[in-house]
Amino acid sequence: MTRATSSAPSQRMLRVGEQVRAAITQVLQRGEVRDDVIEATVISISEVRMSPDLKIATAYVTPLGVSDHSVVIEALNRHAKYIRGRLGQQLRQMKYMPEVRFRDDTSFDNYKKIDELLRSPEVSRDLDGDNDEQ
Repeated sequence: MTRATSSAPSQRMLRVGEQVRAAITQVLQRGEVRDDVIEATVISISEVRMSPDLKIATAYVTPLGVSDHSVVIEALNRHAKYIRGRLGQQLRQMKYMPEVRFRDDTSFDNYKKIDELLRSPEVSRDLDGDNDEQ
């Protein structure tokens, strides 16, 4: 079997990551994690990236309506072993249950910065200049 040379995730990693994301979402939606911080916060899980051996799942989360994300991320990481145990019911087909790690998803901040740049007067002026030449 040939080994892929690119660093892009395989189809299997993407598929398993999506299954783990759905399972974590269900655990959080059902309120199975007893923590005041987690119960009081709406948490969006945008992506789960799996390690190549499928033993580590890194979940990128965004706590909505909370200014300090680190408190929620710490609470999720404190309960990571419990959440991992709850995933077993939904991911029975997996040989090994992945270790779950939670990280803050900063992609929304990056999208906001790009949007602000595109709406800036300098970019608008440059785009208007391109339309005049055509």
